[in-house]
Amino acid sequence: MSKKVLITGASGFVGYHLIVTAIENGLEVYAAVRPNSDISHLKDLNINYVNLNFSAVDELKAELEEKQYAYIIHAAGTTKAKTLQEYNKVNAEFSRNLALAASLVSYKLEKFVFVSSLAAIGPIADFTAAINDNAIAQPITFYGLSKKLAEEYLNKIENLPLVTVRPTAVYGPREKDIFILFKTINQGLEPYIGRFNQQLSFIYVKDLAAIIIRFLTSEIEHRTYNISDGLTYDRYALADGLKKALQKKTLKMHIPLGIIKGLAGLMDTIYAKSTKTPTLNKEKIKELTAPNWACNIENLKKDLQFEPQYNLERGLEETVKWYKVNNWLK
Repeated sequence: MSKKVLITGASGFVGYHLIVTAIENGLEVYAAVRPNSDISHLKDLNINYVNLNFSAVDELKAELEEKQYAYIIHAAGTTKAKTLQEYNKVNAEFSRNLALAASLVSYKLEKFVFVSSLAAIGPIADFTAAINDNAIAQPITFYGLSKKLAEEYLNKIENLPLVTVRPTAVYGPREKDIFILFKTINQGLEPYIGRFNQQLSFIYVKDLAAIIIRFLTSEIEHRTYNISDGLTYDRYALADGLKKALQKKTLKMHIPLGIIKGLAGLMDTIYAKSTKTPTLNKEKIKELTAPNWACNIENLKKDLQFEPQYNLERGLEETVKWYKVNNWLK
């Protein structure tokens, strides 16, 4: 009999790939989705749907008791909000409520994997170093602060078989934010913010999903791991890989940081009364201009015996093919 796994954030980019990988590993998948979520891309998958009230610990506990999930992957969250309070409510408080419910069930929950973010630790300035799993957290965005708070909440909960993963920038089929650069490169333009050195890291979504699913059946508990493909890239590597995959030549532009900051401020003002958050905003600029996002994954390799299957070039090639086949790119 297949073991049950509850995946929150199931309608999202990472959630989709978690579902596919879980099914491939013989798990019975329960996808937690919001009532207004677009789930049309999940219609051909053999999954069950649940709706969770993240505001009520007792209701969450009743749901877990009824279904007897062996595993929980908490990947739900928000990357776009207006205030720190909004980020904290969704990313920290809701995560705490689900984890509390999971810690109170009468049966043995085998694993609770929390999908945090490298943003919870924040970037570093030293180009000779990489971000370690146990680095002192110094997040630079509201999003990062909310993920840090979530980690702090969950680490205090007893009787929770917790593993926390902190992915760096995740890309792959169905991703929509980095995809903006795909479209720009495809149009022959290659814009950069200012002129400064940067070190970046990436993780292909299929590798991330494989890592998370492997953690479910591992004996590892109460550990936190930074997740990347183990390589460090300069600020031009992503565009270089895209140009190769798309077979495009581009006009490279370095737009002064002051202009970009002014534009981000303008966008924040325009969207001030909107429920939506602009893709370019002051918070995003902090993230995009941080000097060093390289991270150390030696603990992940050692403890999980995991070797990423995709470097950036291979991952981009496969992603571009998917976007073209599915008419996201012409």
